[in-house]
Amino acid sequence: MRKAEVFYKDRLAGVITETDEGLYQFQYDEAYVDFPDAKPITLTMPVSSITYASNVLFPFFEGLIPEGWLLNVASKTWKINKSDRMGLLLACCRNCIGAVSIIPYPDQEIKAAT
Repeated sequence: MRKAEVFYKDRLAGVITETDEGLYQFQYDEAYVDFPDAKPITLTMPVSSITYASNVLFPFFEGLIPEGWLLNVASKTWKINKSDRMGLLLACCRNCIGAVSIIPYPDQEIKAAT
């Protein structure tokens, strides 16, 4: 299982997880849900206490991963297969352009799943 914290600006918004079975889940943090000015990280996942689940990486997170030549550089630098979307998300999306940042849990290695 691989997981990371998802920040909206400087506030913890939630956690994204890839299970060992390949299921992706996103859960907003309870404190974020209770925050009066909480903004959704994407309109397709409104702020809620429910757990969002998908068999593929959610389109919003997919859109944070580099493309083209930058994807090639990231893939070669971290030795991550281009089809390992969670691995690329963990490796490349700490300092994204925009309000959202992905911070891997401290015990997560930035490498492809085995």
